[in-house]
Amino acid sequence: MNLRRHSVRLAVTASLAALLAAPALAQQVTGTLGSPSATTTIPNTQLPAPDPRFGGVIKNDALQSKAWWAPRIVPPKGAPNVLLIITDDAGFGVPSTFGGVIPTPTMDRIANDGLRYNRVFSTALCSPTRAALITGRNHHSAGFGVISEQSTGFPGYNSIIGKDKATIGRVLLDNGYATSWFGKNHNTPAFAASQVGPFDQWPGGMGFEYFYGFVGGDANQWEPNLFRNTTQIYPFQGKPGWNLVTGWPMTRSTT
Repeated sequence: MNLRRHSVRLAVTASLAALLAAPALAQQVTGTLGSPSATTTIPNTQLPAPDPRFGGVIKNDALQSKAWWAPRIVPPKGAPNVLLIITDDAGFGVPSTFGGVIPTPTMDRIANDGLRYNRVFSTALCSPTRAALITGRNHHSAGFGVISEQSTGFPGYNSIIGKDKATIGRVLLDNGYATSWFGKNHNTPAFAASQVGPFDQWPGGMGFEYFYGFVGGDANQWEPNLFRNTTQIYPFQGKPGWNLVTGWPMTRSTT
């Protein structure tokens, strides 16, 4: 296994590891059930969680009836933030986080506050490694035996992540998290990588509510094919010297 190519970095806090390993937690409810502001956690026995039974009263007229709103699903109290970082074409010997020669102080700080996983193996290709990591499954099971552009119409190689292969974004979203995907998206089928979609295999269709990045295996650093969700944007127009690195902090204000 060549760990120097397309290796991955996984930053998970110790509290998240404990949460994932713990048995199903008791449901936590805030507010008064039936009111629009009520929230609840889910017991984690089924994803997505089944719709709750109506708890109100329905009579022949509105005055005798009682409205009841389903509680909004939220993460358990004290649930950690989750940050998943994948770096293509970089092995364990690159960042200082794992003893490499390139200083990566932010990643060092994150790792020092959590756990370091030093037995994360790659598939030696970016799309398959990413598909395996975000679904927790073998890359062939997730439809990525090859990268998106080399997909074929055969099971395990069609670059389509099935609905029964829930991504980490989908699992967290179903547990009440706000989710997002920034950067490279190389797990959308080539035939769907346009402004007309379909978008079910884009980050937004796989459980990530917000996407800011580019679609495909690479991008021009000065005029990248950037998308906000499914809308293509051109932040470099009229800005000489703009590039993908210096422009990245502008993700919230770029139009």
